[in-house]
Amino acid sequence: MTMMPPNETSLQSIATAGQSLRTSSAATLAAVDLPLTLPYSPEDWPIGAAMLQFPSVTANGTSIRDAGPDRWRQDFRVIAAEGFTSVEIPSAWLPIGEMTSREHQDLKSVLTEIGLSICATSVVRRSIIDPKDALDNLAATHRAIDAAAAVGSPLVCLGLHEPLSPEQLEVLWFWTVPGATTPNDRAIWKTAAARYRELAQHAAEVGVKISLELYEGTYLGQASDAVEFLHEIDHPNVGFNPDLGNLVRAQEVIEPWESMALKTLPFANYWHVKNYSRAEDPKAGVYLTSPSPMPSGVIDYRKAITFAIAHGFSGAFLCENYGGDGLTVSAGNRRYIQQLLTELQ
Repeated sequence: MTMMPPNETSLQSIATAGQSLRTSSAATLAAVDLPLTLPYSPEDWPIGAAMLQFPSVTANGTSIRDAGPDRWRQDFRVIAAEGFTSVEIPSAWLPIGEMTSREHQDLKSVLTEIGLSICATSVVRRSIIDPKDALDNLAATHRAIDAAAAVGSPLVCLGLHEPLSPEQLEVLWFWTVPGATTPNDRAIWKTAAARYRELAQHAAEVGVKISLELYEGTYLGQASDAVEFLHEIDHPNVGFNPDLGNLVRAQEVIEPWESMALKTLPFANYWHVKNYSRAEDPKAGVYLTSPSPMPSGVIDYRKAITFAIAHGFSGAFLCENYGGDGLTVSAGNRRYIQQLLTELQ
């Protein structure tokens, strides 16, 4: 089992096999007969907005939590104005796991007033095997699960990615600088799986699902490894957030996205969707990536979404985009998804 980012030898083997793997995987992705029976109408399928473009503190340094319902209402109105009817509440913006029952009720009231539902909540960069804060993060995740149930979130999205390093925070795109990686240690791998199993059981008891986000440099950073890790967890209340964008943005040789999609989409129960453009010069060892709208990046979401639904996907989509007016790009991506869903019927 490979638990670290691929080494130079494995990257070369991926590059050598890449074209044939891409061709065969693309053919399998495309082998879906239409029409499909959708679990929702295209208009009703939950497609949420991310809070990436909204700061966690106000201009005067007050946290969004302390700023209270008036500030939450202000931010949610912007999201609703872009046509969204659903939103993910990330701990980096509003730590619902640390909030009181009164604050939970205030949040629900504001969302109802604006006309938004919660498609998911997420615990951001609080790895349950963090070298320093693992047990604190585990406890915080348990609280976040209870809070998700309290505010009516059907799912909590979790991941093994750690806080960004100072070097990553200094550059335009944080993924262009290597970040922390999960250790190549079987015992820690098993500990991570056991802790997610514990969290999954807790979540099942309160009626909330768990989704694990694919993320570069972690045990969820390569498709085959992620599937093996999910099998080790072995709990029916856990699925993938197959955030392929996190994997294709790596500025190195990567497994073809088509192959990653085939392996991970059948286990998806929630989906962060975003896309990236890639410029590659393998002979020079140059790989450059930048964010792009869903229709124009390297991932063909028409094929990916069609394949996922044909293989049982019925979860919410969450539109993300880094850079520029990310919310407007995400709103365009929402319309793109709805149009695709219409064409699949």
